[in-house]
Amino acid sequence: MFYTKRFRGGTHPPTNKRLTEKYPVENLPHPQKVIIPLQQHIGTPAIPIVQKGDSVQTGQMIGKSDAFVSAPVHASISGRVHAIEPRPHPLGKNLLSIVIESDGYDEWIDTVKPDKNFMDLSPGDMIHRVQEAGIVGMGGAAFPAHVKLSPPPEKPIENVIINGSECEPYITADHRLMLEKSDEILSGVKILMKIFHAKRAFLGIQKNKRNAIRLMRKKTLPERNISVVPLTVKYPQGEEKQLIRAVMGREVPYKGFPMDIGCSVHNVGTTFAIFEAVALQKPLIERITTITGPGIRHPKNLRVRIGTPFQYLIEYCGGYTGAVVKLINGGPMVGVSQVTSEVPLIKGTLGILVLDRKTANLKPQSPCIRCTRCVDVCPMKLLPNQIADFVEYNRIEEAYRLGILNCMKCGCCSYICPSKRNLLQYIDLGKALWHEKQEKMNQ
Repeated sequence: MFYTKRFRGGTHPPTNKRLTEKYPVENLPHPQKVIIPLQQHIGTPAIPIVQKGDSVQTGQMIGKSDAFVSAPVHASISGRVHAIEPRPHPLGKNLLSIVIESDGYDEWIDTVKPDKNFMDLSPGDMIHRVQEAGIVGMGGAAFPAHVKLSPPPEKPIENVIINGSECEPYITADHRLMLEKSDEILSGVKILMKIFHAKRAFLGIQKNKRNAIRLMRKKTLPERNISVVPLTVKYPQGEEKQLIRAVMGREVPYKGFPMDIGCSVHNVGTTFAIFEAVALQKPLIERITTITGPGIRHPKNLRVRIGTPFQYLIEYCGGYTGAVVKLINGGPMVGVSQVTSEVPLIKGTLGILVLDRKTANLKPQSPCIRCTRCVDVCPMKLLPNQIADFVEYNRIEEAYRLGILNCMKCGCCSYICPSKRNLLQYIDLGKALWHEKQEKMNQ
């Protein structure tokens, strides 16, 4: 039995993880073509530093920006730059991308090599390797990791929290990563602790991953300052503020950040990528992702090169079981529906979910019945129904006063709503309208 910790609010959608949780990670054969978007992160897009017709090697930097809040992108295969043009992006719109055609050799740059003395590096040198490798938050947020590793001096980090909860339904990529790369993750934790001069580290794992909890506890037995914390199975357990509340019993201030209370939260996938960047000098050119859902013939966990088209992944998993109703980048709670399978896998792609008509839940929305279920489940203690009403009628100032900017877009409200109102979409629209208004006022 595990004693588990929890947070207020949230909900319990079916996890649906049995489709893939016992399947080891497979290496996807390299595609003949990759599409590398120049923006796969929060912040300023990268700028191409190669030209059409150039030959590139695997791991070569092909786009970068001088902005601090940005991340470079790298070639995930060796070959020739076929085009630099706008292409469909899994988060919407057409964004500038670099298309590379494979030469079939997968020839790597010569700077990717193990550094046995990586723990002797200074924190500054470690952060530099993370930045050059283009590491971003692998849990879906895609925030540039080097920025998160550089808090201001007046915000010292005492506690590092590693997010192994993986609360999004269907997705099992992080679970498999913990089972198959536990030593590397633990080394990544130690790198993070050295960078922050942190006193303690906690690895939070939901109790439905019992084998991962047992393994990581065994690995951390010799470590006095690294603990494994079993968590209640609840959504959205993986969100930063909820994870801190469950693990540490601390509240992040309203409109504040984890560093305001001496904490820094990192996904296990990010922690693994940081290890590879610092210890192997390897840029982020691949990730583990879950291809799953009732619409996929053979669901799998795959190690995939960044930029691989969704269609190639789907074909490798046996194709569709029938008519596709929804193709989603990510999971069912916060994922983004796609209009084409030609979009590329990006750094933040946790999984690809295919739903059939039975599971897609295509019921039309109806008027709010004032049941307040959305209020009960909101982890941020907001009033989603009223905020959505204000946005619907373009009363953005009132939505702002109700705390719309504090919404973390977990989707609990939309999931629980018996009227199937598009609450999350209204709130997302309201945020965009507020920021647009502020930009106009500042011009």
